[in-house]
Amino acid sequence: MGYVPLENLIDKSCGSIYKLVILASKRALEIAEGQPKLVVMDASTKPSTVALHEIAENMITCRIIK
Repeated sequence: MGYVPLENLIDKSCGSIYKLVILASKRALEIAEGQPKLVVMDASTKPSTVALHEIAENMITCRIIK
């Protein structure tokens, strides 16, 4: 998988760059701790990159709790 445009990711992550960063960092930490990847990528791909690709493919979404 190649480059993921930031504009597409912001729309898919609750509409805020800050929420995107939090969502991607939490998911990257889960992947680094051993959780399975939801997208097919090389083993050498960084967890942060995998998390961004998961968000881009709508595998990970943001949920607002009120």
